[in-house]
Amino acid sequence: MCALLIAENCDLDHIFAAELMPFVIWVKAMTRQIISGLVLALTVGFAGSTAAQVKIGVAAPISGYSAAFGAQLKNGVEQAVADINSNGGILGQRLILSIADDHADPRDGIVVANRFVADGVKFVVGHFNSGVTIPASDIYQHNAVLMITASATTPTVTERKMWNVFRVCGRDDQQGVVAGTIIAHKFAGKRVAILHDKTTYGQRLAEETRKTMKTKGVKEIIFEGVDRDENQFQSLVSQLSALRPDLVYWSGLHDPGGRLLREMRNQGMTALMMGGDGITDSEFATLAGPGAEGTLMTFSPDPRINPANAELVKTFRDARGFEPQGYTLYSYAAVQIIRQAAEQAKSVDPQNIAKVMHSGRVFNSVLGEISFDAKGDINGYTVAGKRRDTYVLYIWKKGPDGRITYFEDH
Repeated sequence: MCALLIAENCDLDHIFAAELMPFVIWVKAMTRQIISGLVLALTVGFAGSTAAQVKIGVAAPISGYSAAFGAQLKNGVEQAVADINSNGGILGQRLILSIADDHADPRDGIVVANRFVADGVKFVVGHFNSGVTIPASDIYQHNAVLMITASATTPTVTERKMWNVFRVCGRDDQQGVVAGTIIAHKFAGKRVAILHDKTTYGQRLAEETRKTMKTKGVKEIIFEGVDRDENQFQSLVSQLSALRPDLVYWSGLHDPGGRLLREMRNQGMTALMMGGDGITDSEFATLAGPGAEGTLMTFSPDPRINPANAELVKTFRDARGFEPQGYTLYSYAAVQIIRQAAEQAKSVDPQNIAKVMHSGRVFNSVLGEISFDAKGDINGYTVAGKRRDTYVLYIWKKGPDGRITYFEDH
């Protein structure tokens, strides 16, 4: 009867006689104690659940002119987190992912980095742009956050020898040597124009490429920075056309590069274009139009063609509806490495994990076997027992579906 009345929230004081009041008071007190105990148990349970989580962030230009690359990083990390969580997480702890848009702007990159720190994020995959990665990495270092970039290639990123900074891609000074050597070989005695998009990445790669060309006896006919937000390239292309280049080396990102190439073709220029990893998205061909066919490009080895990654590539295409081009699998590999280093360290503490990564240990990833040097740079890629160069040559051409995309040039 008492239990029924309590459940119905009746006014016990008026139901029971005065002589039963001590018993009623005892029932109420016990009820409050039981409820309090349940609340405490739930609080402890939720606290334990929170403690069993590892927070990871991906920072990239999710919107704006570099959004195509932001999508690569975002999709790569999302899939890696999903796959790791479905296989027990990291040391039994679930990965919790935060996604932040840095708009390819250093100021927004700093805001994102501070937000990650405030939210308790301990691992970051990003940023995409070198000019954003560098200031953000300082904040991560001072707050014990480990960062792996899949795409920031400027040497300065790792030359500071910070304990917390790594990258799974190559460097501009490496890529410049490869690009400059290819140009000197394929265009010896030809007229070569060099243009860059004034970004930290674009200018440094252009300088490194020019330096290698010079050592091999090739001098450019023009070296100029281009406003990446410029919508019209008529005057620039008119000036370029008058110089009659055989090759236009574009050191910059895909969106201005694609628009530049389209204008070149509109004005009747037949010069080939060559670019670096900044044009590694199919959107480049969309912007450039049919004239993109034949474009040369340097980029790291394409992990999509590794048979060992066939199922994963299929998952991206079928389940996510996303082509894992460019840096998609590079960002996926970054999360794989965090997990393996944590298991080796038997810890999810970023500093302990960084020590393992700096130790020279080899990690098995979708990129192949890789290790890091003391600066946080990779020591190259080994795929199926074969050593691969950090940068290789690609050519843009029509694929089986009739669309223009990039393929390794063998």
